[in-house]
Amino acid sequence: MKDYLIVGGGIAGLCFADFCLKHNKSFVLMDDQIRTSSKVAGGMFNPVVLKRFTSIWNSDEQLALAMPFYKNIEADLNTKFLYEIPIYRKFASIEEQNNWFHSCDQPSLSHFLNDKISKESINHIHCDYGFGEVYQTGFLDVNHFIVSYQDFLKQENLLITESFDYDGIDFQNDSVNYKGNSYKNIIFAEGFSMLNNPFFNHLPLDGTKGELLIVRIPDLKLDKIVKSGIFIIPFGDDLYKVGATYNWQDKTDIQTVEAKNELLEGLRDLIDCDFEVVQHLAGIRPTVKDRRPLIGTHYKHKQIHLLNGLGTRGVLLGPYLSDLLFSKIEFGIPLDQNVDINRYYKKMQLI
Repeated sequence: MKDYLIVGGGIAGLCFADFCLKHNKSFVLMDDQIRTSSKVAGGMFNPVVLKRFTSIWNSDEQLALAMPFYKNIEADLNTKFLYEIPIYRKFASIEEQNNWFHSCDQPSLSHFLNDKISKESINHIHCDYGFGEVYQTGFLDVNHFIVSYQDFLKQENLLITESFDYDGIDFQNDSVNYKGNSYKNIIFAEGFSMLNNPFFNHLPLDGTKGELLIVRIPDLKLDKIVKSGIFIIPFGDDLYKVGATYNWQDKTDIQTVEAKNELLEGLRDLIDCDFEVVQHLAGIRPTVKDRRPLIGTHYKHKQIHLLNGLGTRGVLLGPYLSDLLFSKIEFGIPLDQNVDINRYYKKMQLI
């Protein structure tokens, strides 16, 4: 009998797999190789809501765990996918400058924000009102992280590349049988595909479509992330990620002309040099209506658990939520009520 069957090989599932590895728990991970949210993941991490200059829920704890977490995996796999570079928030007005200064005085934000406006000249980016610099930021090359980790799991015979069959579950007293194998626990980390999961699809996963562009800009030579109406992230060889759009109605992962034009308009407003669109990507982020993740144990079947709803902040939330869920299952440490799915089971009068 194995300790865990992990269903879903995106950021959430792989982070939980690493906790299993580090704690000597036996597991296999199942992934259908169909990606949605990872397609459009800019991979940017930052502890501040850059639209309103407000703090992220539990950002200090998330950063303290995530940075050494990813660096340890880089060392284990002998590769690099974590890049710590500053984010420069472009100001569009005096009012935004004033809001920035006000946020710099907040105890929860002061250690993340530079209280001096940067008038630094950035090649091909004009900004009359300057930039605000955010500390402890950067990006994860999400695709490289996923491919590298899944390749490692494949080499260790820990990866099953197929779709999960919910009808194949046979619940026992303290375990689950699935297609001839026995597991103590199943972790469902399926992202937006949770809506196909009969055990958890009654929970309010909303899903937000996002689209981004990969562009080549030879003259830009940017060494930081810049955020204005869009974000632009450098990731080598004159390539940049430009994103991202938000669509709460369309639940397909089909690229749209409207989103492409929105991103191109934002890019032209930001830079004054030529660029070439290399790729246009679309996917569905697993977002939740109350903007809090969905993690915890099924109200009836105590052997199956959920790790979902990471939304747009999966890079920081993946390790943090995996730690919370692993600690809950293995050590009986209660979950934070803000993320525990029991908050919905109580409303539904299921517990």
